Amino acid sequence: MINVILADDQNLVREGLKMLLSLDTDINVTAEAENGEQLIHLLNISLPDVILMDVRMPVMNGVEATGIIKKLYPKVKIIILTTFNEDEYIFNGIKNGADGYILKDAGSDDIIKAIKTTYNGDIHLAPQVATKLVRAYNSINIKNDFYNSVFREKSVLTELTSREQEVAKLIAKGHSNKEICKILFLTEGTVRNYVTKILEKLELNNRTELAVFINNLK
Repeated sequence: MINVILADDQNLVREGLKMLLSLDTDINVTAEAENGEQLIHLLNISLPDVILMDVRMPVMNGVEATGIIKKLYPKVKIIILTTFNEDEYIFNGIKNGADGYILKDAGSDDIIKAIKTTYNGDIHLAPQVATKLVRAYNSINIKNDFYNSVFREKSVLTELTSREQEVAKLIAKGHSNKEICKILFLTEGTVRNYVTKILEKLELNNRTELAVFINNLK
C-alpha cells in the first residue's frame, strides 16, 4: 500500500484528488494539509510514502515546504502539482528536490502513474512540464553549481558509454527503471547501476536533474 498525503489549500481540489486516487486499491490517502506549514506538522505524526503538493498555498507554499521536507525526510517522495504559467516555481522545486511534476488538470491514470513511479524511486515529468523546465532554466538568470552543470556543452555526453547514453535518454523521456529494463532487456539492478554511474559522471544529483539536462541538449 502506498500512503499519500494531499497538500492543497482548496478543499474542492483535495476532495477531487481523493476520489481519483480511491480508484486504485494500492493507494491510500492518509491525511490532508491546507498549506506547507500544516503539512510539516503532520509529518511529525506520521510519514507518508508520497506527498502530492500544490505549489501555490498560503502561509508556506509547496516549493518552500519541499525544501524543508527533503532535508528532514529525504526518503519521502514529493510530486508537485503545477500549471503552465508557473515556470519559476518549477525551477525552484527542482532545486529543492521534487521527485516529479504533473499538471493540475491531469487525468486519474496520469496521477496514479506519477505516484507509483516516484514511489518506486523514479521521476515523473509530464511532457509539457519537461518543456517548461528547459525554458525555465534558459530564462532565469541564476548562477550556481547546478545551473552550470545543466548547461554544459553536448560533448559532456562522450563521458558516457553508448549504453549509459541510451539509459539517460530513456530517463529523460520519463521512463521508469522497470520500463527501461523491458526496452533494453536488462535487469533492474543493472539499470540502477547505470543510473548511479551516469549521475556521477555528469555530476548531477538526481534523475530529475538528469532529465532536464538531457532535454536541454536536444
